[in-house]
Amino acid sequence: MAEQEHTRLEGLTEAEVLDRRRRGQGNNVSLDTSRSYADIIRHNVLNLINIILFVIGGVMIAIGRVGDAVTTVGLIIFNVIIGVYQEMRAKRQLDQIALLTRPKITVMRDGQEKTVDPSDLVIGDIIVMHAGDQMVVDGVVVGTGKVEVDESMLTGESDSIVKVAGDEILSGSFCIAGSARYEATRVGEESFANKLTAHARKFTIAHTPLQREINFLLRLLLLLAIFIGSTMFVGAVISGLPFLRQVQMAAVVAGLVPNGLFFMVILAYAMGALRIVQQGALVQQSNAVESLSNVTVLCTDKTGTLTANKINYHDVYPVGIEPAQLQPVLGSFARSASATNKTSEALIAGLAGEKHDPVDEVPFSSALKWSALAFNDEKMRGVYVLGALAMLRDHLEVSADVVAQIEQWSDEGLRVLVFAHNPEVLILHNAAGKPELPTLTLLGVISLSDELRPHLKETVAGFSANGIALKVISGDNPQTVAALARQAGFAGDLKYVSGTDLAEMDDVEFAQVAAEATVFGRITPDQKERLVDT
Repeated sequence: MAEQEHTRLEGLTEAEVLDRRRRGQGNNVSLDTSRSYADIIRHNVLNLINIILFVIGGVMIAIGRVGDAVTTVGLIIFNVIIGVYQEMRAKRQLDQIALLTRPKITVMRDGQEKTVDPSDLVIGDIIVMHAGDQMVVDGVVVGTGKVEVDESMLTGESDSIVKVAGDEILSGSFCIAGSARYEATRVGEESFANKLTAHARKFTIAHTPLQREINFLLRLLLLLAIFIGSTMFVGAVISGLPFLRQVQMAAVVAGLVPNGLFFMVILAYAMGALRIVQQGALVQQSNAVESLSNVTVLCTDKTGTLTANKINYHDVYPVGIEPAQLQPVLGSFARSASATNKTSEALIAGLAGEKHDPVDEVPFSSALKWSALAFNDEKMRGVYVLGALAMLRDHLEVSADVVAQIEQWSDEGLRVLVFAHNPEVLILHNAAGKPELPTLTLLGVISLSDELRPHLKETVAGFSANGIALKVISGDNPQTVAALARQAGFAGDLKYVSGTDLAEMDDVEFAQVAAEATVFGRITPDQKERLVDT
């Protein structure tokens, strides 16, 4: 069994790669948008309203009303130019959407590491990943390696996730720590990231309520005009009326079509689309202007939408020590780590301190949910640990006052960590090389706040004033997201629900909760799509 695993980790042979590529198992991707430039021009020129206006223009020329004909045809040209411009602009931006970069990939071939282009990968390839790499195909971790990955681009979950043998790797995620190998299981257009990209680029024509009513009116008036015109033409032929008289009668029939109404609708759509484009938004169809006016519920993410994807140092609750003594020690701890993350960056920005050289270190990971440094100098001696209380509870004693403070800050939407110390111990690993903590003494509790985006409260108030209900769909903890929503100005008693709870509901319960709840946390990508569709 061990020999088979070893052979598997050596990767495919070049012959196996060629065979799988011939069988269509290569990482070939063709992500064109569903519309070509010709489709865009055809859609904007040859539509029902334009055809009718062309006919009206022709009739007006026939009866000598050239000025009116020029106005009508000019309206068509204006509408076509505006529509083609903004839809081609949207196509170019959609074509640039990509979750995946195209770096060189390190892969095992014939037992040797080889650098290849992502397009050279096939199903079954053993890919080597290190910190900083982006995964370009889906797969499963193999071997004894362990990595920490960031899936925030895919799931909205801001916390990193540890992956070990047997765990799934999603294309589009990033390796932020560790190294491992994984076997490619889904490549090309079947990979998770490419499916998301294709879905984002997909174009569908959707008619707004006003457009549906106008199209119905058009068809009704067109049928009426054809019926009346045919009747009048037959009557004119039987009566022997001269041709000029027949043309004048045709003009009367053409007058049944309210081209002024069409002009106003087209002008409103075009000008509205231009104003939206000037704000930097992507407009695929000009009728999106009306769609915006019909919005009653708006779903938003937390990370990068409500928040600026940055955390700040908020406050410290010292235990058995003065704040003036605790803060510089905490600042020095953050500066002395070998690598920084958002937490340490927030502490460095908010607290003074000095960098010291540790004699041992355990970097932060989402599996441990704590980091530790051991020092052996005059200013800092012993082990210092920063992490989640739940993971350190067995190593220290916590009073009821401390627990109450932690609960209060958590209810306010703050991230809460504890900082502890042991002055006698200088090592953080056992004989087997695994992280191991001694008994600790609590020094204090630290709170960190997510930084809200500028002008967020004004934006939320504006939506509320216009009768638009806001819902937050996030990969983060629902209680934390709900507290942030309150800070952002969300009104009322916010009901929140987790993705785990949603997964256990039937369709009826799901629809009811989707309508009643405001905050949805720990939500998977599939659940996000289902919530929006509901």
